[in-house]
Amino acid sequence: MTLTTPSTALDPPATQPYRWRWAGLFVILAAEVMDLLDALVTTIAGPSIRAGLGGTESLIQWLGAAYTLAMAVGLVTGGRLGDLFGRRRMFIIGAAGFAASSLACAFAQDPGMLIAARVAQGLFGAVMLPQGLGMIREMFDPKELGAAFGAFGPVMGLSAVGGPILAGWLVTADYFGIGWRMIFLINLPLGILAVLGAVKFLPASRASHATRLDLAGVAILSAGAFMVIYPLVEGRDLGWPLWTYPLMAAGAVTFGLFGWYTRGVQRRGGEPLVTPSLFAKRAFTGGLLAGGAFFSAMIGFSLVFSLYLQIGLHDSPLKTGLTAVPQAAGMIVGFGLASAGLTAKLGRRLLHVGLVVMTAGIALFAVILHSAGTAGVTPWHVAPALAISGIGTGLLMAPFFDLILAGVEEHEMGSASGTLNAVQQFGGALGIAILGTVFFNTMKIGPRGPVPSTVEHGIQTAIWIELGLLALTFVTAFLLPTRPRQDEPAH
Repeated sequence: MTLTTPSTALDPPATQPYRWRWAGLFVILAAEVMDLLDALVTTIAGPSIRAGLGGTESLIQWLGAAYTLAMAVGLVTGGRLGDLFGRRRMFIIGAAGFAASSLACAFAQDPGMLIAARVAQGLFGAVMLPQGLGMIREMFDPKELGAAFGAFGPVMGLSAVGGPILAGWLVTADYFGIGWRMIFLINLPLGILAVLGAVKFLPASRASHATRLDLAGVAILSAGAFMVIYPLVEGRDLGWPLWTYPLMAAGAVTFGLFGWYTRGVQRRGGEPLVTPSLFAKRAFTGGLLAGGAFFSAMIGFSLVFSLYLQIGLHDSPLKTGLTAVPQAAGMIVGFGLASAGLTAKLGRRLLHVGLVVMTAGIALFAVILHSAGTAGVTPWHVAPALAISGIGTGLLMAPFFDLILAGVEEHEMGSASGTLNAVQQFGGALGIAILGTVFFNTMKIGPRGPVPSTVEHGIQTAIWIELGLLALTFVTAFLLPTRPRQDEPAH
């Protein structure tokens, strides 16, 4: 956003950047850290949470899927709420609610209470997060946008390094005798920082074109997402009853119904939940397809990898978090290489380079597992493969959002940012549901616990699924523009 100074007859109008834009960016990044930590910590703490609260193996999947699914459903609505009532106001409400629901997670007494609190976390996160992208576009001029979006890379990398280690350390240390509950309490200081910082540093704005919230669209989208994810997570525990398959098919049909309904709302002069004109932009639609496939692969495999270490190798939560450090450190290296000039030089090609590097790391990981066997694998064995995979991830993600948002107009930003984040989260929920179910379905329990050969077979199967999703990402990334065009008019 730019602030216009008063002009005189002698002086032409002048503009200056929003004064608190860099401090505001720091506040937005604090909110991103909360989300990233909560997306990561339950992959490490899941087995310990199940041991403390009871429940079936699907509880471990629901800890991540309930959060990401609620956020996916709410993010499109969250972006629209920012248009209706002001992005700063909704950011503050979301941050405060996220901190409060984190407290509810920490004091949950049974699996149902914890899953409900995770849903609340996801919904408040959905109110908070989409406001950030929109306010960055308001606060920064086009010349600084690249640097502003580039700040997300190091923050995501540091969170990816610190999140698993912090979660493992807190669970293992068992401070105050509350064990895993501490992983949710760490959100309280971050939430307070985000609320106070937003009041001081974020700009107040409201989109003049906004009218009302499309509640029917919210209901259709929510129903479709639930009908796809619920049978995927619960089907294995229930023995895959017949109703699970038509329910998933009905979910896919419901997404098509949502598209038809959205176009109808616009034809009638209403304000649809998702702006239909976004889907006429190749960069945006291509980004949604590529992002859905990529985040399904990345987040789903993160869960399976953590389960493999804790269930198959009997590693502690802390050791599990430390084992993942090379991958997270590789992400930081990848972001650094991209920021050093590769993004400007290669543009979209950097996405494909990152995918090739990431695939090479995963393939090496599969070879190491096959050669050493479950009993012989140590963190040192897999560190090089994880580091290579992390570098590829960083290279891919550095230009990703910048490319997708190329050509999105200001009046579409609330809908675009919410939809983009929603697909990212829905992809994560889908990955958790699919890869987690495949892993648990392959793993067999013997008299002495999980059979090692079946645990190894489970993660190898998950690797093949991840490679297939990355191949889909590679193909759909060709729909993106060759490089960001923020200095050109949107088309």
